[in-house]
Amino acid sequence: MNTAEAKRVLETALSCTPQPLHVRDMRALFDEGLGLDTLKQLLADLQDDWAQRGVELVSVATGWRFQSRPEMREYLDRLHPEKPPRYTRAVLETLAIIAYRQPVTRGDMEDIRGVTINSLILKQLEDRGWVESIGHREAPGRPALFATTRQFLDDLGLESLDQLPLLDGPQTQMVDALQNLSDSIQPGLDMEAVDLPALTLAAGLLEEASPEEGAAIEPDLFLDGTEP
Repeated sequence: MNTAEAKRVLETALSCTPQPLHVRDMRALFDEGLGLDTLKQLLADLQDDWAQRGVELVSVATGWRFQSRPEMREYLDRLHPEKPPRYTRAVLETLAIIAYRQPVTRGDMEDIRGVTINSLILKQLEDRGWVESIGHREAPGRPALFATTRQFLDDLGLESLDQLPLLDGPQTQMVDALQNLSDSIQPGLDMEAVDLPALTLAAGLLEEASPEEGAAIEPDLFLDGTEP
């Protein structure tokens, strides 16, 4: 099989798979007959081939995938006039804390936010596949430690946590930053990129929030009042 044919096979597999394709699976396409260096070159060539199109080839935590470019979202949204539930400030703050301070316990999150965190908030993030318990802290009660998942990185379009934007100073109001993140994460639209600057702002502004800004317990999960 020549290079052109191999690239055609690889492009077809990447276009047809519903999940990111791992390198080991790509090599299986060619019965392990394709070297790693050759495979990397083919992926780079495919990225160049699609550079001027509305879809791009990217590497994420669990492999490689095609996804729509951020500037295409305006048009793709017209295919889905019914917007998904928008996450509340409490949910987004909790997600930002876990992303930037992990691993953390529920008590850690409550200390940072200054309010009691409803257990349904953590359950929602776990059900979405963004957060998981990775163990327990050796402390009284052995509280669970929470961290983000590879699915979280995939939905952000990242390969690793090292690619999360560095925390900068406040640039907008916290509510606006959190809502931008909420609008960016659309369950069911895996081809959409998440707005990373919004997550950065959310995390960077957490310590600015005063405890008075939240209720003692926040039972709501979605801005429209529904629950998962």
